[in-house]
Amino acid sequence: MTKYGLRARILAYTIIPTLIIGILLAGYFSVSRYQQLEEVLIRQGVNVIEPLALASELALTSRNREALNRLLSTIHRNNSPLVKSIALFDAQGRLLVTSNYHRDFNIMRLPEAVPIPRTTQVASSDEEIILRTPVLTDNIQADSSWEDVSAVPIGYIAMQLTNDSAMLAHYKDSFFAGLIVLLGVSLSTLFGIRLIRGVSQPITDMVSAIYKIREGRLDTRVNGEFTGEMEMLKNGINAMAKSLSEYHDEMQQNIDQATSDLRETLEQIEIQNIELDMAKKRAQEAARVKTEFLANMSHELRTPLNGVIGFARQLQKTRLTSNQLDYLKTIEKSAQNLLGIINDILDFSKLEAGKLKMEQLPFSLRDTLQEVMTLLAPSAHDKGLELSMRVDAAVHDAVIGDPLRLQQVLTNLVGNAVKFTEQGNVDVRVDARPASQPDRVALRIHVQDTGIGISDSQRRQLFQAFNQADSSISRRYGGTGLGLVITQKLVHQMSGDIELYSELGSGSVFSFTLELNRASLPLAESLPLAELCDKTVLYMEEDNFSRRATTALLREWGIQVLHEPYPGVVIDCALLGFGPNTLPSQMEQAIQRQLAYDNKVVVLLSSTDPTLTDALQGAGAEFCLSKPVHYQKLAQALMGQEVAEPEAMLQITLAPPAQKQPLRVLAVDDNPANLKLISAMLSEQVSQVETCSNGQEALNLATINRYDIIFMDIQMPLMDGIQATREIRSQDGPNASTPIVAVTAHAIAGERDRLMHQGMDDYLAKPIDESILARIIERFAHRPTPPGQIDWSLAVKQAAGKEPLAKEMLALLLQSFDEFAPLLGAALSGELDEQRLYPALHKLHGGTAYCGVPQLQALVAQLEKALLAKQGVDELEPELLELEERMGQVREEAKFYL
Repeated sequence: MTKYGLRARILAYTIIPTLIIGILLAGYFSVSRYQQLEEVLIRQGVNVIEPLALASELALTSRNREALNRLLSTIHRNNSPLVKSIALFDAQGRLLVTSNYHRDFNIMRLPEAVPIPRTTQVASSDEEIILRTPVLTDNIQADSSWEDVSAVPIGYIAMQLTNDSAMLAHYKDSFFAGLIVLLGVSLSTLFGIRLIRGVSQPITDMVSAIYKIREGRLDTRVNGEFTGEMEMLKNGINAMAKSLSEYHDEMQQNIDQATSDLRETLEQIEIQNIELDMAKKRAQEAARVKTEFLANMSHELRTPLNGVIGFARQLQKTRLTSNQLDYLKTIEKSAQNLLGIINDILDFSKLEAGKLKMEQLPFSLRDTLQEVMTLLAPSAHDKGLELSMRVDAAVHDAVIGDPLRLQQVLTNLVGNAVKFTEQGNVDVRVDARPASQPDRVALRIHVQDTGIGISDSQRRQLFQAFNQADSSISRRYGGTGLGLVITQKLVHQMSGDIELYSELGSGSVFSFTLELNRASLPLAESLPLAELCDKTVLYMEEDNFSRRATTALLREWGIQVLHEPYPGVVIDCALLGFGPNTLPSQMEQAIQRQLAYDNKVVVLLSSTDPTLTDALQGAGAEFCLSKPVHYQKLAQALMGQEVAEPEAMLQITLAPPAQKQPLRVLAVDDNPANLKLISAMLSEQVSQVETCSNGQEALNLATINRYDIIFMDIQMPLMDGIQATREIRSQDGPNASTPIVAVTAHAIAGERDRLMHQGMDDYLAKPIDESILARIIERFAHRPTPPGQIDWSLAVKQAAGKEPLAKEMLALLLQSFDEFAPLLGAALSGELDEQRLYPALHKLHGGTAYCGVPQLQALVAQLEKALLAKQGVDELEPELLELEERMGQVREEAKFYL
């Protein structure tokens, strides 16, 4: 619907233009006429005042007031309709004569300090016009010539004119202009009404007919005689109505036919729905069976692998011949490869089912990446490859994400690069990228190799499950073809993207992007940057990739790097990097050359051979580090400190403790091999080990004996591990509070959390890792009985499983308590408002998120939310007092862990 109808529009389009044009013309001519009348009036006044000035010269010179009075009166009478008043002023502006009385002659007098004009001057206002003309006399000196004669004003005449006649003529002209405009508007209105009658009524009839047609009365027709376009519109509407009537009849026939067909179709769809519902139930059952099969497969395969790997490691601790040791390492390596294949299949299944969840834990990015490089370095060195890693200085180290999945992605990419590279380099580079938000960290990680490369045709099937770029590759290099598929899916699940740049025969570059949350607290161990700064290091490296990576790291620390010796330059340390093809004799010669200059020597090797390390240290090297060098080990070596072995390298080489823990431990497992293995592992670390083969036996033993730790298998006959744990916890016996560790071969997502919620104190996955087993025993051997504020297992989990880091973060939290306590006291005493308290409380909230204090974190979050809601400090006094109390409890409880 339009806002205005056709009738109103026609009237508007006919009347408004006429009205506007008429008003504009009338206004223009009225203003022009008024100006003309005013100009005529001024010319008449000038014609009067200028002769009057000439006539007044003699009388003014002689100061004849009577003559001047008669002259002004005569002029006034003769021009009375025009002149309102005439006044004569002398040269000093004094009034001499006036033609009539005037209440205020000041309006006729020139303003002060304004000289007498030389010509007639006009001053106009809305009500009157004033003319001023000078009265001049010739200034003739006795000795002057005619050329020197000049006119001198001796006074001036002011004449006030009235514009009444001009206004009267103006009003008359405006009146006639208005009549003309009114006449034009009337004629336009008349023509508009005639047009409305000729157009509006037919259109109204047609609109009425269209409404009837819309209501379904298709026999409606438009009648009447019209002309021009109206006749064409009438015929069009009638033709449309006729067509609609025909279409309606045809449609009704089609509807009847379609209704009959639909009934048949609905019957078929109902049958198909029943079949689909049955198929859906079969698919759901198949998915359930698949999930159950994967869980059982994980358990059944990991259980014997646990025995194979565990006993292989146990045998390596005994006295063996070199061949026997080689055979055992081959067995362990084969079992580890089989375990990797199982893990790939399980990860792929979880990713396909969408059940793989990403953890959100704070971790050190550099330490996490370095662990992968340290673990993969031996395989690269065995093939004679150079392995290097460079992290851009702009990359933020403390981040929040899933470190294990990030390590899995990097392990797959670097492992593939090592696998498919026969000679050359494998280089990892981490660059910073602009993040979408200030509290986020964006990364781009490149893995570059000099391997066999991938062609364009092979690249299309590279990320497909159970496929490799070439069918011959799996026969030559092995593998399931799932590694890159899992890698791609993991990167996508971490909201990243992965790309490949490759050329056949020239190597490949895999690049993937990630965006992680920024952690508020530093997570890596601090480096002695103040001591390292301004040191001078002579760095000689054969490999370009390693040289660039290590040089960038040294310069990031503020170290001056020289690549060749300069006379007179004092060297703090000589850093020598050797490739895999360098002979030991050449290495020793290079070391001797540096020792001749009294330089401390640190060697970087593309090898993990301890024999070579001992030989080079015997030749004079102070430290020998394996490439890619760990940044913390390199810093310790440059400072001359003892280099600690990284945790990643200690996981396999841990020896039994020199002194067993005085603990009594119960091990429960239904598999004899696994029970024998865990019993042997525990016997090396604790003083007393007892075993049983099912949950019922464990319950019977736990009822009568007191144990320090119970290692409980999950799937067992008679009574499973979860039920046995519940029974032990429910009884008021000697082991109601004893730590129970779940030992399971299940690797399904969420298994750890599920078992922890079932009452377990910790989780140990098969195959059992000796280092993890030792940490669990160490943890529970000195387990305190805390008041309940600190959840230490959660604190260790939030510290990426690193207990020393968890202790450091707890210490930082206590330091933040010291900073916050004065502000809290000021708030409780009313000296601090909510606006000044909020920033400190927000900072404290960030610290509580990573220290295993969920109750304190919840309370701080509640207070922060209340302050954001504009609640006053006085309203939150009970919560603030509770916060003060809980901070004190955390302080006391922290003494058990620090």
